[in-house]
Amino acid sequence: MPSLRSALCLIAALSAVPADARDYRYTDMHLHYVDFFQETDGMAELLQQMDKHGIQHVMISGVSVAKKWHEDEPRRPRYYAGDDAAVYWYSATDTIVAHALEQLDEEQRQRFHPFMSGFNPNDKNADEHVRRMLEMYPGMWQGIGEVFTRHDDLTALTAGDTPRANSEAMHRVYYLAAEYDLPVMIHSNITSKRERNPLYLPELEEPLRDHPQVRFIWAHAGTSKEIHRHQEKLTFLHDEVERLLGLYPNLYIDLSWTMLEPYLLDSKGEPDPRWLQLVERFPDRFMIGSDVVGKFGSLGEYMTGFDVFLDALPEAVAHKVAGSNFLAILPAAKHDESEGKATAEAAAAR
Repeated sequence: MPSLRSALCLIAALSAVPADARDYRYTDMHLHYVDFFQETDGMAELLQQMDKHGIQHVMISGVSVAKKWHEDEPRRPRYYAGDDAAVYWYSATDTIVAHALEQLDEEQRQRFHPFMSGFNPNDKNADEHVRRMLEMYPGMWQGIGEVFTRHDDLTALTAGDTPRANSEAMHRVYYLAAEYDLPVMIHSNITSKRERNPLYLPELEEPLRDHPQVRFIWAHAGTSKEIHRHQEKLTFLHDEVERLLGLYPNLYIDLSWTMLEPYLLDSKGEPDPRWLQLVERFPDRFMIGSDVVGKFGSLGEYMTGFDVFLDALPEAVAHKVAGSNFLAILPAAKHDESEGKATAEAAAAR
């Protein structure tokens, strides 16, 4: 009796779900539409994964560098760290993102919040590129980033000077961001792979202090997988994040994947009480993302991976971190538009 067996399986599955299980409507605030070769699974696959996993909104950006397949390399690398060939700044990444969004209908497009990233952070012409893109695609761009500055091995492979969050070129970008009310996402590692102190933190803290009108998103709170390969856990990270949040109301923290472990969750997979307390103290300043690069099959796994931590927060705070905190820092018009749509969706669900 297959139908009876199926019914019993369904009843068992439903009984295993807690009655008060939370239904998160995720906003992925850190997604790259392309990879380091400027290739992508495409918008149809991305939308399918979003719908499948309850991801309502996505911050979408390109990747500001492209990996070179060097003449001396017999096999095409699969990742930027696959061999010793350089990566180089690639401004067409913004055009790829813009073109993909232009193919969508209006309802689909409202779910995406594009950030531009295709410029060299050490080039004092960078702000002119940003202004040019704003004029070429009026009303499209909602932020700037992810801007790669200190990024361990990626920095070492990038042609040209070491990019810094406090370069003169970036200060010009921040003034432009303030002019257009655009948030800025910065990848600026807090330290190097081996130094057990916040070696590079002043490079981020300077613009936080000097540009109080700019909303900064600190990608991964300054961590990276490569740092963790050499230092399993940065013991000073929590205290520095707490200090910065207390000093700079324009700072927001991206908790995407390198923050989930070993910070938000301990070695047993349990939520860390110190990070829970910190998020509760600053409930509007944390947000989650997948940080996928051009491949979207793991999108749901990355986003639902935060559920253990989210479930340990007060429910109202958890929903902010999972969804609305990112939307709240978008340019005013886009924020109102997205919040209105989210309210309408919630009302329809009831």
